[in-house]
Parts: sequence; C-alpha cells; structure tokens
Amino acid sequence: MTEGTTSAAEGADALTRLEQEGEIAADYLEGLLDIADLDGDIDMDVEADRASVSIISDTGGRDLQKLVGRDGEVLEALQELTRLAVHRETGDRSRLMLDVAGYRAKKRAELSEIGAKAATEAKNTGEPVRLKPMTPFERKVVHDAVKAAGLRSESEGEEPQRFVVVLPA
Repeated sequence: MTEGTTSAAEGADALTRLEQEGEIAADYLEGLLDIADLDGDIDMDVEADRASVSIISDTGGRDLQKLVGRDGEVLEALQELTRLAVHRETGDRSRLMLDVAGYRAKKRAELSEIGAKAATEAKNTGEPVRLKPMTPFERKVVHDAVKAAGLRSESEGEEPQRFVVVLPA
C-alpha cells in the first residue's frame, strides 16, 4: 500500500468520524429542542477538521436566542454539553463547534475585524496591542485574523481573564 493511499484512507476515516460526531450532536440537540419546545432545524457540516452543527430557524430565530444567552454564555454551555454527549457515545474527545441562530458566525466576523484592526495598529505603532479578555473561541478567531494580516499574536493571562496580545513585526 502506498503512502498516498494510506493518507486518503485516513482522511476518509477522519471525515466519517466527524460526520458521526455531527449526527450524534444533531440527535442530542433535536431532543433538547423537543424538551424545550423550541422550533429549529439542524444543519451539519465539517469545517477545518471539526464537526460543525448549527441550529437555525425559518421564523427569525427569536426563540432560539434563549439558547444563545447573554454574550453567548448559554451557547458555550450548550456546546460543552453537546461535546459531552458525543464523548459519551464515541469515547473520543470532541472539538465540535455549535452555532445557534447565526450568533457564532456573526461573532466570528466581528472578531476578525477586531483582529485586523489590532494588527494594523501594531504595524503602525510598532507596539504590542493588548485586547480585552476573551473566550477560547474568540481568541482563536482573533489569532487567525492577526496571522492573515501577517503578524504574530499570543494569549496571556489566566482564564477567565485570558487575552490576546498582537505583536508588531
């Protein structure tokens, strides 16, 4: 067997595993929506080597905002519970990403802009730029935006006060 064949097989196995994670998560979330008597459709995908599940609504998603909570706190907790449900079924740690009513997608766009602006400021001033404390998801998005702008960044501090520092070139 050649190395390329092995890699293709491993890639297919990984994709199958991530799709399975998405299906387990979707079943768990559908049960939760039924219990909470909330309307929502489940959309599954695989993005950046992780399962991605979204709860969307045709009716504007006002009820789904309850699953987002203030500053996404409920969404973060729901994502962790969903990851635990997947772990219980598969025995493997899940890196699944959950979005509800487009909250995380909108947040990702806002954070990318913050990261790009901080990178521009660091380039212009030659000084490190310290951002406010963020969740791991938020920091990851900012790190990616800074990297795309051609600079480096690192996280400093202890949770929940961990923050990103954008470093000049």
